[in-house]
Amino acid sequence: MAATPGQLVGQRVRRREDPRLVQGHGTYVDDVKLPGMLHLAFRRSDVAHGVIRSIDTSAAEAMDGVEAVYTGAQIADMVPPMPVATPFPAPDHHSVAPERVRYVGEPIAVVVATDRYKAADAAAAIEVDIEELPAVIDPERAMAGEPTTIYDDFENNLAVPLAPAGTGVGADGSIEDNSALDEAFENADVVISQRMMNQRLVPNAMEPRGIVAHYEPGKEELTAWSTTQNPHIARTLLAAILGMGQHEVRVIAPDVGGGFGSKINVYGEDFAAAAISRDIGRPVKWIEDRSEAFMTTIHGRDVIGYIDLAATGEGKVTAVKMRLIADIGAYEMVLTAAIPTLVAFMISGVYDIPVVRAELTEVFTNKMPTDAYRGAGRPEGIYFLERAMDMLASELGMDPADVRRVNFIQPDQFPYTTAGGMVYDSGEYERLLDQALENAGWEQMKADRDAARAEGRIVGLGMSFYTEICGFGPSAAMPTVGLWEHASVSVERDGKVRASSGASSHGQGHETTFAQMLADDLGIPMDDISIIHGDTGQVREGTGTFGSRSQVVGGTALLMASGKVKDKMRTFAAQMLETQPGDLSFRDGMIGPTGQEDTGVAFAEVAGFAYIPIPLPPDTEPGLSEEAFWEPEGFTWPFGCYITQVEIDRDTGELELQRFVGVDDCGNVINPLIVAGQIHGGIAQGVGQALTEEAVYDEGSGQLLTASFMDYQIPRARDFPRFELDHTVTPSPLNPMGVKGIGEAGTIGSTPSLVNAATDALSEFGVRHVDMMLRPEKLWQIIHGGDA
Repeated sequence: MAATPGQLVGQRVRRREDPRLVQGHGTYVDDVKLPGMLHLAFRRSDVAHGVIRSIDTSAAEAMDGVEAVYTGAQIADMVPPMPVATPFPAPDHHSVAPERVRYVGEPIAVVVATDRYKAADAAAAIEVDIEELPAVIDPERAMAGEPTTIYDDFENNLAVPLAPAGTGVGADGSIEDNSALDEAFENADVVISQRMMNQRLVPNAMEPRGIVAHYEPGKEELTAWSTTQNPHIARTLLAAILGMGQHEVRVIAPDVGGGFGSKINVYGEDFAAAAISRDIGRPVKWIEDRSEAFMTTIHGRDVIGYIDLAATGEGKVTAVKMRLIADIGAYEMVLTAAIPTLVAFMISGVYDIPVVRAELTEVFTNKMPTDAYRGAGRPEGIYFLERAMDMLASELGMDPADVRRVNFIQPDQFPYTTAGGMVYDSGEYERLLDQALENAGWEQMKADRDAARAEGRIVGLGMSFYTEICGFGPSAAMPTVGLWEHASVSVERDGKVRASSGASSHGQGHETTFAQMLADDLGIPMDDISIIHGDTGQVREGTGTFGSRSQVVGGTALLMASGKVKDKMRTFAAQMLETQPGDLSFRDGMIGPTGQEDTGVAFAEVAGFAYIPIPLPPDTEPGLSEEAFWEPEGFTWPFGCYITQVEIDRDTGELELQRFVGVDDCGNVINPLIVAGQIHGGIAQGVGQALTEEAVYDEGSGQLLTASFMDYQIPRARDFPRFELDHTVTPSPLNPMGVKGIGEAGTIGSTPSLVNAATDALSEFGVRHVDMMLRPEKLWQIIHGGDA
């Protein structure tokens, strides 16, 4: 839909990025080709846990096209262990394992060759002798040190032994008082208790990871083309590991084919590539294949929750306790230890619960490390809570909508501080619930379900209500990184605008939404604005794209920089018009007196004057280029309700998702088309977790059994009904646009809704809870009386 200047925000403007990408004109990391470039392949561990006795690289070194082979010990001499960004203790994690391996797929050696195929063949020729040790796979057994411990310094495999939060927990993280918690459960009319599993997932971005590292010996500078979500953080970490100044390292994120959080990290392969390029003085490229992506790109979720909920007979929740066990894999990546803490942050959901307690334990196992995957802790927390709310409704014979309604935080309670210490910015939950029920035709859905059941069909309805912590900062939440964002806005001599943002797009549509916002702010056509991102050589500073923060934090920083440019342009325009700067506004490509539509001077004319100002206004420099750093004072909290209908085939156990009704509230919407796309993608991944996706390791050997799309099924378009989506608007008071973030919402709310629907469908078989994923054979066994 076309929109004129001043009317772009809120319109369904098509993404500016898409024509270039769909016509094959994108530039991804694998498209980068440099003179003299060599290729890397990694020899990886075939066992989950063991001590490296010896490595024989002689056969690989003798192969055609091989330029060099590096063992883990050699790489360890070139770069130190990888850094983390959390305050928790972390074991040494080398880019390439020098002595001991701790998961299948861990790098052991690196081959440098003239093409990737020769490199791969040579890597396979490396002979490695490993003394195999017992694989630690089950996190609850691991907590007892069984079958062994992975690290001598971490007793019973405990990465974080106990991290409590909520009622009765002191500022130092110690449990000071259990009386309120004990009293709530002693006086409850009903208590819901359930063990639940939020299974391990593989992110599987469309584009696997990759890097081209080019160290130039004459300049002593490194340029890295990377599939990163946050090039400035990548620059910081590469510089630190290599002992270089940040000004000597440039990171470019060209077109990036998705990330879902998995590309926040700088991985061992990235550090090794940079170190090898510096060592041999030539550019090197490494591109992950899909098998490696399954084994060696971070995994997500993998949290066990023991949930206890206390309530009155009328359905009012008086206390919630969650005991959480997070299987974080073999090492800590950049944010690994922090992600499970977000599960605890979500313990109250959208409900006014006076007493809450979360107790978190993080456990090392011989698996690929976990880290941020779309939602990052929020899907797990909301899943546990929303399953418990449905169990409460069932126990009391209440409508799932009613049990939620009676517990909602009310609009006049905002800003609302939960019992766990989270501060919610704004919300109107009951209004959104009413909209969702109306759109779904909830009463008719229940009648239709009951009629289908009378015919012998297995039909169920599910509901979930989510909120999520978004708009990451403030920096206090991650002081080792900082959660501000940087932006710059420059108006060129011809009136065209060049804006840069430290937020780096990998599919979110920044080039469109940022341009929409600035076009409205400056009163000029959107086509006159270029958005620059993803290059530390062109964007001075930045934090990056994760945690649904780009528009909230990055967009606000752009507005701040734009405001500074406008102030300066008003000064120039006031001199040209012989008026006062404060009387001038920006509209329709003009700068003129507010309320006088026919009076003013062209935006481009003022821009030209700024570079040849004769005479120069007092206390003013020539030019129009400003920058801003902006940090929010708190988090934003979008919310929503998802209603689903499923039917399970009695003969096969196959589950069909028949209806999906969603209402989201992400504050003010910049571009509804892009918001809908974000919700669609999130729903798809949430449905995938509920129905088809699970990363499974063999208990004995530690081998990843779901290491390809043959065994790890992601949902396809035919698996979905038409999404019936709508939204309400509750602006955030914490940023000038009133936006909240939407990129992870669909992933958070869809999963519990589907499992609630499946459990409702299976209620006739006495089912109270069924863990994900909902495989057909599992459902068939339930229907036919087997053990699921």
